[in-house]
Amino acid sequence: MRVAIQMDPIGPINIDADSTFRLAEEAQMRGAELFYYTPDALALDEGRVTARGHGLTVRREVGNHATLGPETTVDLADFDVVWLRQDPPFDMGYITTTHILERLPKTTQVVNDPFWVRNYPEKLLVLNFPDLTPPTTIARDLRTIQEFRARHGDMILKPLYGNGGAGVFRLVPEDRNLVSLHELFSSINREPLIAQKFVPDVSNGDKRVILVDGEPVGAINRVPAAGETRSNLHVGGRAEKIELTARDREICAAIGPLLRAKGQIFVGIDVIGQYLTEINVTSPTGIQELERFDGTNVAGAIWDAIEARRT
Repeated sequence: MRVAIQMDPIGPINIDADSTFRLAEEAQMRGAELFYYTPDALALDEGRVTARGHGLTVRREVGNHATLGPETTVDLADFDVVWLRQDPPFDMGYITTTHILERLPKTTQVVNDPFWVRNYPEKLLVLNFPDLTPPTTIARDLRTIQEFRARHGDMILKPLYGNGGAGVFRLVPEDRNLVSLHELFSSINREPLIAQKFVPDVSNGDKRVILVDGEPVGAINRVPAAGETRSNLHVGGRAEKIELTARDREICAAIGPLLRAKGQIFVGIDVIGQYLTEINVTSPTGIQELERFDGTNVAGAIWDAIEARRT
């Protein structure tokens, strides 16, 4: 099997946490030929979807985790699988890569399916399941956000297309910074903001549940650092072992069929208390932490699902 991986630069990654590295490692163990390139090296060249990059060999050795072959330009239609694995922000650059990858023939499997990655960004897909989510408003208009706050009080305000906990603010009822934050966000871009009623259970952790082809395979709990609202591992959150609850399974049963039908093979959802808050389809993480906690070979399950779809 020939596998191309579209990702951020491979040099600086943490090989003990990076999910893309683990997926590449598992593919290599199965005998796959790996090719690596960054999103800026993707092109639609006279009808051909090409990428300029390198043959790749990975190893679990800190500081020496990747060997790159000579730079070459390849036709991605010659590959069996292409991984869409660069991190957000989900901006026009990201969206354009989904349009280009969508032009590959059906003989090349893009994971996750780029059409639905583009149409189901993390903070929007959850709105298909209002009975599972906390009260939510998406708006650029300040008055709409103020009215939402008047209804619900304590709330979270964050960029609609952000990631990794960047730009996430908790605004308690007495906080006077809403107008200033709205001015700040409005000066950066023209995108709406997302406001959600604050869920106090976040102090006990923000659960990341991993689904493979629509089925839950396990979860980790991400606990905020002292004095923090955000539980993202990028900003100091701590990963803990945790079991799936009946509510987690109920949520997965509700969303799993849609994810499976739309080719979203590797998905990470965020659950706080009883609420689903995000469905991450762009570049989900967490598989290495889950493997360490309970021994589940999540990368193996993902490749099994890919291979099953190819038969």
